[in-house]
Amino acid sequence: MRRLSLLLAAGTLGGLALTAVVAAPAGAVPPPPGTACADVHVITARASTEAPGEGITGALVTAIVNASRQTVSRASVSYPATLTNYANSSAQGVSALRTQLTSQVNRCPNQKIVLAGYSQGAHVVLDVLGGGGGGSLGSTTPPVAASVSSHVTAVATFGDPRHVLNQPFDLGTSRRNGLFPRTAAQLQVLSGFAGRIQAYCDSNDTFCDSGRSTNVHLTYLNRYQNAARDFVLNRIGG
Repeated sequence: MRRLSLLLAAGTLGGLALTAVVAAPAGAVPPPPGTACADVHVITARASTEAPGEGITGALVTAIVNASRQTVSRASVSYPATLTNYANSSAQGVSALRTQLTSQVNRCPNQKIVLAGYSQGAHVVLDVLGGGGGGSLGSTTPPVAASVSSHVTAVATFGDPRHVLNQPFDLGTSRRNGLFPRTAAQLQVLSGFAGRIQAYCDSNDTFCDSGRSTNVHLTYLNRYQNAARDFVLNRIGG
């Protein structure tokens, strides 16, 4: 019950504060006329309680688009992103992203895919790659097929509620696990993507560090947007 109360309280705050953290993203840059697929495609999963679209993580996507020498297309995951019935909402997000990612790879097999997720969106992104569910989140689900995940070039996540301390892809100052820590089997799968993932979690974050600060949870891009942008650009080749 304490966890649910924390989630609901933070959701109320998040709906008011998230849009104030960073400026709204600019419009998408489409592939050149006559080109079916951009060089790079970024898929973003928004945070809990954000309106449909990229959410605040769109600012990171815009920074990548503006800095890259390549053509970059962008899309977002369509899912509830609610805090009420969180397990069902996140499961819908995992299913939606798995389908979206598979479709994109089939349509543009030579494209470099970038995944970005914030809060519940981070949960969704990493569950697609490593497998989801378990414990209070319900039945476990398998990771997306390796033939699909092999096309994912870079992943940046912030404030993942499934964070587990001391993973090879962890960044930030966290000292505790999140509210819904991943299983050993899920972490083993994700470890195979370690060089492609940067997962930020800071100490006292309400969700990824089981702490008490919603402000820490809401302000990752203030601290790490440039580092995440540079990581993605390096992974995609500029």
